[in-house]
Amino acid sequence: MVAKLHYEAEMSQVEIARKLGISTATVSRLLQRARVLGIVKIEVLDLVSPAGLTQELIEALSLKRAAVIDTPSTGVLGALAKPLGDLLKEEGLAAGSVIGIGWGRAIREVIAAGLPRIPGIVAVALNGGLQQSAPHFQISEFVRQAADQLGGSAHFLHAPYLSSAELKDAFLADAFVQETTKLWDRLDCAIVGIGLPHAINPPEASAATVNERAIGGAVGDVIRHYVDINGRLLSWDGEERMIAASSQQLCKAKLSIGVAATVEKAAGIIGAVRSGMINSLVTDANTCIAILNLLQQDTPSQTSEKQTKAKKK
Repeated sequence: MVAKLHYEAEMSQVEIARKLGISTATVSRLLQRARVLGIVKIEVLDLVSPAGLTQELIEALSLKRAAVIDTPSTGVLGALAKPLGDLLKEEGLAAGSVIGIGWGRAIREVIAAGLPRIPGIVAVALNGGLQQSAPHFQISEFVRQAADQLGGSAHFLHAPYLSSAELKDAFLADAFVQETTKLWDRLDCAIVGIGLPHAINPPEASAATVNERAIGGAVGDVIRHYVDINGRLLSWDGEERMIAASSQQLCKAKLSIGVAATVEKAAGIIGAVRSGMINSLVTDANTCIAILNLLQQDTPSQTSEKQTKAKKK
């Protein structure tokens, strides 16, 4: 009773003494006893600014660039659009620069919120997606919107993300398709989401195949290139039929930005960075803290060969 009046009702010890008809000394003893018994716990939070978290994240993951925002009560993915735009402008992208666009909820939301004007830029789809119906997999629409917002041109990939081996060869042999796929070797920037592991992501949300869901040890993916916590790429049956920029092409991008939020994605973000497929990150404070905490607990059993590519200058 005394503890509730003091800490929840914010009454002073004198006011409590008067209300209950006891001495202030008795009130003080009861409050002290409540702390000793664990009824009341006082925690001093170590508040770290977004700028401080950003620097910690860059150092912990050897990132080229990063941006961390305070976690908003709602709309965290859309709130990442502004810091993403700032990173694009800091990179000095200009007319003729090639920017690859991935898919997923984060990409959908940051593009819906708006990208900065960079006239003359070339926006290109990083993977096919014709057979996908979910709103967060409409990659052609994301590329079109991004090109409009940036003030550049759009290059679509009119192909499924997964086909038969014969159809894949036919698609990639098409001259029109090659106008898009050849741009993957010239990526100045890539903007990609980081997928959740299928164990906590329902099939209807990821549209993953049975073979993808059967991958063991995956903590996440970048346009269906799956990784473990150490950044090792995990192959899966059917991957050879996927129509998408390769992990090597993503690793060669001068600036490859992962856009992701929620603490459940912390391991996937770490794996994606260690693989080299992303070298920059835009996220929120809660996710950043989860990443830093996980890094303190985790020591890679084997350093990935691609980890050295994560910091691209």
